[in-house]
Amino acid sequence: MPSGLDTLRRATRAGLAPLALATLVAGCQALPAADAPGGAEDDPMAGAPPVTRGLDAEGLAGLLTAELAGQRGDYRRATLGYLAATERYGSAALAARAALAASFSSDPDLLARAAGEWQRLAPDDEPPSRLLAGLAIQRGDWPAALEQRLRLVERGGESDLAAFVESALAEGADPVPLLARLRDHLARTGPGARRHDAELATALLEVAAGDNDAARRRLERLGQSAPELPALWLTRARLAQESGNHAGARDAARRGLNVSPGDARFILLIAQSELRLGNVAAAEAQTDALLDDHTGNHELRLALARLYLDEGHPEPARRLLLPLVDAPDTPPMAFYLLGAIAEAEGEVDNALLYYRQVAEGNEFLAARLRAAEMLIADDRLLDARAFLRIERLRHEASFSDLVSLEVELLEREGLTAEADDLLDRELDRTPNDEQLLYLRAMRAWEQRDLEAMERDLGRIIERSPDSAMALNALGYTLADLGLEERLEEAREMIERAHELEPGNPAILDSMGWVRFRLGDPEGALPWLERAYATLPDQEIAAHLAEVLWALERRDEARQLVREALERFDDRPVLDELLERLPELAP
Repeated sequence: MPSGLDTLRRATRAGLAPLALATLVAGCQALPAADAPGGAEDDPMAGAPPVTRGLDAEGLAGLLTAELAGQRGDYRRATLGYLAATERYGSAALAARAALAASFSSDPDLLARAAGEWQRLAPDDEPPSRLLAGLAIQRGDWPAALEQRLRLVERGGESDLAAFVESALAEGADPVPLLARLRDHLARTGPGARRHDAELATALLEVAAGDNDAARRRLERLGQSAPELPALWLTRARLAQESGNHAGARDAARRGLNVSPGDARFILLIAQSELRLGNVAAAEAQTDALLDDHTGNHELRLALARLYLDEGHPEPARRLLLPLVDAPDTPPMAFYLLGAIAEAEGEVDNALLYYRQVAEGNEFLAARLRAAEMLIADDRLLDARAFLRIERLRHEASFSDLVSLEVELLEREGLTAEADDLLDRELDRTPNDEQLLYLRAMRAWEQRDLEAMERDLGRIIERSPDSAMALNALGYTLADLGLEERLEEAREMIERAHELEPGNPAILDSMGWVRFRLGDPEGALPWLERAYATLPDQEIAAHLAEVLWALERRDEARQLVREALERFDDRPVLDELLERLPELAP
């Protein structure tokens, strides 16, 4: 499912002309030539829509400033310039250009503002709706994302509501408000394919909300009115599986396969149902047939192997994976899964061989972690450390990650001194390794050694003045400690970090927290609200609740704490807050 941002970029590249300043200012010699460094060929906004009318001197100056800011990579300034021009001229094309500029910044709030202006001026355009839906998903606002999707559907656009609902539920969305909105949508929707999609999405939400009877009736009606719909049988099969009715899931998947012959989704569902019914041979017959139709498809073979492993059948999984080992382009995941199978069967050395063959990429660190954990569990800590040391020599690009991994494992074993020694030794060899300096700084903070933490973070900032991570970490620490003589210094560091990464929720949290420490809860509140909307986190929740409490908004503070206690299992900052302010407990 493409994001709104992907849609926007595709739309602009598909045929919307670049802004031709030369047509606005004939003979302007100050602009860079197309073949000059930073010229039009390097301009990521080169696909944005043109400005073609209504420019006066002030408007032209603003557009020139915005355009040049974009070419210099100052996308925030470019966005603000285009938004000012949008307000001045009421142009949807300018709003689209503002949205494109904002998409290259790191400020989701600015992007939402630009996309909102675009949608206001061109309510029938799909890209702003898709963009706003994607932004809502990023901040976990599923009702707002659904609203944007329904806006597309109601204007004749395509939007896979069933897939959207599946994603929302997988991310823990509350089904009740989504269900109410979809039922309202269905009450105003006529027959057709779009209604079928909305019916399926509604059935999924009804199941999630515990209204299984309503979902069953809805799917039965849909089976009578649209039995040729593959998504219907796919949904019925999945719902049957989730309820433990594996025979029913198999039957629904078979009906779907009749409707859509060769559809791999139904074959996989049949195989999974057979496995859960204990019919391993029948499942293998299904997967073998699928592989015969997709010869050479490594990804499919891997997916099938995972299916067997998930269902507790390692031997069929191994048979599926072994042919990949002899292939010239063996996927790293194949070695990883073979290692996991060997490990589960107690073949430690064999598993180690497989894990070591996982190339650098997505599974690389996970493989080294599992291998080291396996050796430690086999009472071979020295072998685990030797393995990781050799891996650091073999994979220089992953040196810092592998050191960090060993530090974590030693800490887990209660060997704090050994972890500290390892980190100090490796930093003596590579004194400017910022990842290891940051790790040591965080460990120093955990040990309440502010001096050591500040020393390492200061070294990072000295070498990399634009390290938003280090600036924020040090500024936040000083603010959190409440050292009055250093609060202004903390604020300056955090504001520098915010300038570098204006959309980073951790920095937004710091911006609010330092203001609270400076005695300005009113000024802290909007920063913390933005941070929590972007990243619902127990620490940000604790900060926001404390600020609401200080502002005498007691009911809101207690409600937030109640929700956070239900949402987060690990909540040290929230627990500490409740120890200090027991009145906050719901």
